[in-house]
Amino acid sequence: MVGASVLALSGCGATVDDLAGSGGSVDDGRPLVLTTFTVLADMAREVGGDAVRVESITKVGAEIHGYEPTPSDLTRAQDADLILDNGLGLEKWFEQFTVGLDAPAVTLSDGVTPINISVGEYEGNPNPHAWMSPLSGEIYVANIAAALTELAPDAAADIAANAAQYTAELSDLSEELATAVAEIPAEERMLVSCEGAFSYLARDVGLDEGYLWAVNQESQGTPQQVVSLIETVKARNVPAVFCESTVSDASQRVVADESGATLGGTLYVDSLSDGDPVPTYLELLRYDIRTIVEGLTE
Repeated sequence: MVGASVLALSGCGATVDDLAGSGGSVDDGRPLVLTTFTVLADMAREVGGDAVRVESITKVGAEIHGYEPTPSDLTRAQDADLILDNGLGLEKWFEQFTVGLDAPAVTLSDGVTPINISVGEYEGNPNPHAWMSPLSGEIYVANIAAALTELAPDAAADIAANAAQYTAELSDLSEELATAVAEIPAEERMLVSCEGAFSYLARDVGLDEGYLWAVNQESQGTPQQVVSLIETVKARNVPAVFCESTVSDASQRVVADESGATLGGTLYVDSLSDGDPVPTYLELLRYDIRTIVEGLTE
């Protein structure tokens, strides 16, 4: 089980309603920061504190990979002072979105050592889900702090303090996860999900990774993918498999049934939730970590 210190780590994030930008917030004179999705919005608000307004272009539960900006998105972007994106090919729509905008755009994954996708139509491209590792999250925080300091230099001291506290929480979370994983039998240290969204987390804490599809697949998993994953789960004696909140778990249920594993629960990746269970980035990581470790140790 995950230690109590993992679950007790605190965060003071705003609600998703504050972050999701349901039509834009009231202009109160602070610089407006737009992010491409809700996870980044929460991170930016934690680091920026009262110095900036933060909105997410996409709303809770939105599909980030293939999002199509609306006219209202484009209107809001005209007022932005800074735009933060993930990069690594996640937001395929982003380059067109920023055409003609005066606001600078900062890519938060800059500095992360990318993991390339090894199978499927995106083979050779970087896996975009770097924020799912707390260690990579620390790089995101540093990039946010640098961008916000340039945007609001008068708040530099507060931004630095917020970033330092946030980084410490991410570091503690990463250490607790690594300790928990070390208690799992070596042959069972495998994270099996629907989408390969956990490559960075798996790499950084010593988990092998298995999945039905690598990234952004429209279908629920081909018969070949299902059979291959069943064989892997059986061979490794993996006790639990998982699926993400934004895709169907139908194929993963077949994997569980045929392999003898349990369906260990729903994991969150691309979006925060509107209230529980993952209203902030830190809570998303905590929830996923707790779900993964409980599934692999029961």
